[in-house]
Formats: sequence, structure tokens, C-alpha cells
Amino acid sequence: MAVRAYWSGHLRLSLVSIPVQIIPATKSGAKISFHQVHKPSGSRVRYQKVVPGVGPVETDEIVKGYEVDKGRYVLLSDKEIDEVKLEAKKTIDLVQFVGLHEIDAVYFDRPYFVLPEDDGDAEAYVVLREALRKTKKVALGQVVIRGKGYVVAIKACGDGLMMETLRYADEVKRAESAFKDIPGVKPEADLIGLAEELIERKSKKFDASNFKNSYEEALKELIEAKAEHRQVRQVEEAPQASNVVDLMEALRRSVGKGEKSGKGNASARKHPKTGRSRTSGKSRSTSRNRRKAA
Repeated sequence: MAVRAYWSGHLRLSLVSIPVQIIPATKSGAKISFHQVHKPSGSRVRYQKVVPGVGPVETDEIVKGYEVDKGRYVLLSDKEIDEVKLEAKKTIDLVQFVGLHEIDAVYFDRPYFVLPEDDGDAEAYVVLREALRKTKKVALGQVVIRGKGYVVAIKACGDGLMMETLRYADEVKRAESAFKDIPGVKPEADLIGLAEELIERKSKKFDASNFKNSYEEALKELIEAKAEHRQVRQVEEAPQASNVVDLMEALRRSVGKGEKSGKGNASARKHPKTGRSRTSGKSRSTSRNRRKAA
């Protein structure tokens, strides 16, 4: 079944206009949602839209209102809002290009796939895709979708284009103000070296399928157990970290636990700072015993 377009319009680069449609790049999983239930009766709690002094009202009597003063509103119908004339409602003008890594990750909001409207538009679409890929640039523009304006970033993605909505500057908190109270600690080089080694041992190519929503699975098991009037099967928990106060000792233990998952022989691993090969205490003592025996 074809996915319904979230938005249809044009990508415009100078005098080149490319008809496109945009579809979500993400999908909703089978999320568990709860209803509010009246415990004594077991019935679901319902809500009514009520106006003070009037009582319950019908949906078709409700319009959007913007409060200009306390208790005083400017009323707007959906038709009036929809008739606001904006070029960005039908066209994404590509007005600026920036490097792939120039936009801080905190600005990215939601991804979408951009598809050519039909086969006749494919050539201009591919030209834009390849130009973005070869220049390692992201195109910036603005669009209005479902009554909300967005800044968007468009980049090459596989055989197509991806659009990501961006947050506006006034929607993002400054990192400096968030981190200002973090103490200015200067750790020893050995501590950082051990942390680097631990990171290297646990590094591998990202695969989203390796991560499961264990909380969602535990909730499903709880619901099924209660519905079937049986005991809840215990979900395997991750082992708790030991209460090691000394950071150096904790890192050493962590590196030691990761030996089996590391590449090659851990006893001959090079120090991340010096580049020298590390030799385990066991290997050194074995060498000394051999020399004595000789």
C-alpha cells in the first residue's frame, strides 16, 4: 500500500522547480497506551468540552481563538487560517547551503523522505541529490505544513533526498547556560586513557535492530499476566554496577570485564596515549620465571 504524502509541493533552486511529495521517515511502533478508568465501576473516564455558564458544547461550535487581553479573544476559523497566503505553503525555496556537520544536532526535529512527484521529474531530482552529495552540503529552506511553519534541511540520503525539520533559535536552550555549574575538574591522563580503552573495546558499527524496547516488553508481560490471572514472568535485568568508589578502580574493572569482547589479545593491547603495547601482569611474571629457570 502506497504511503500517503504528508506534504506535496515544489523544491525550488533558483529557476529550477522540482515537484515532490514528502512522506514520514519514521513509523509508530505498537506502543502501549493507557486509558483513565473509574476504579469502582471499571468504566472509562470520558471528557466533555464545557463552557462556564453555558454547559457542554458541540464540536462544530468551537473555533480557534487567540487571547489578546485577559478573557478577550480574536476568533479565527479554519478557513481563514488556511487562506493565509504564503509561498512556503506550496514551495520550499532552497535559499542557503551549509556543510553537513555545521548544524548542531539539537536543532534537528523530525525526518521525512522527499520523493519526486512522477518519473518525468526524476532527472532534476537526481541532479540536486548528486550535487548535494558531492559538495557535502545541506540545503536550507522554509515550509508551512498543516498550519505550522518550519525551517527545513534537505540532504542526499541513499538513492534519494531526506528532509529534516529544524527547531527555531528561540526554541533551543543555550548549552553554555545549561552547563555553567559543572565543576571545572581536570582528571588524570590515566583515567582518560582507561575510559578511551573501554570506549574502543565497545565500539562497533551502529545497528538499530540491536536495541530492543525492554520496558515496553515488560509492560506487555505485566498486562498479559494480569489478563490471564497468572504470575508475572520475571524479565531478565541487567546486572547492577558494583558500588566502587574509586574511579580508577572502577575503570580498571570495566576494562577487565571487556577483555573478551575486545579485538585481538587484550594482553598485547597498545596504550591509547603512549602507543606502547600493554602486557598483562601474568605474562610479565611468566617471562621472569622463564628467565630464572634458564
